[in-house]
Amino acid sequence: MEYLDGRIFWDPALNDLGQDNQARFEIYDAMNQTLAKLHSVDVSAVGLGDFGKPGSYFARQTDRWAKQYRASEVEHNPTVHAVIDWLEQHMPADDGRVSIVHGDYRMDNMIFAHDRQDVIAVLDWELSTLGHPLADLAYQCMQWRLPYQSGMRGLGGIDRGALGIPTEEQYVASYCRRRGIESIPDWPFYIAFCFFKLTGILQGVYKRALDGNASNPKRAKEMAHAIPLLAEAAMAEIKRSS
Repeated sequence: MEYLDGRIFWDPALNDLGQDNQARFEIYDAMNQTLAKLHSVDVSAVGLGDFGKPGSYFARQTDRWAKQYRASEVEHNPTVHAVIDWLEQHMPADDGRVSIVHGDYRMDNMIFAHDRQDVIAVLDWELSTLGHPLADLAYQCMQWRLPYQSGMRGLGGIDRGALGIPTEEQYVASYCRRRGIESIPDWPFYIAFCFFKLTGILQGVYKRALDGNASNPKRAKEMAHAIPLLAEAAMAEIKRSS
């Protein structure tokens, strides 16, 4: 760890940048470039070959967060259980790709340089492991679907084109170009999985708040309102894929 002097953007719309649409585009492109670089790291060469279990990442993660959700469930939500069933039944075949996965890759977990639109640090690695790189890409692309006004730091409901923010299709295409990937089959699965993962995380936080063990009980209880919304968003991706 070391101190780095830079900028942290809490607002995904980057309103702090005023009318500078080019700077906004460059911020998003820098995040994309950094993610592609992270996923291109040779884990064995940097001594992280045993940082996590290789292979079957989505199967293991779906099982983990399903157990987390069931252990923390307060009120039965049939949509969440339907999402779990669908993920288990539509698991893509493991393609053997393994990389460092950050686990919570989003704008406010990064520090940007003061004098240029470059990422100089990525923060909050507590969910990091070895896993499938598409987990990080899909997790960030959730932001295009999450509401902007709800405190969930999403891009939904704002005129992204007017702000110079790339579309999800552009963002994914840039990542694929940087990683040498032609296309991403089963994209709705990865998005639905990420919505479900976030549902499991928030359900656990909410249960800890009810049990008196949360670090910020008020915030945890507020985030409980997002749980059914996330489940519905996952189901919307599932229906879109059918």
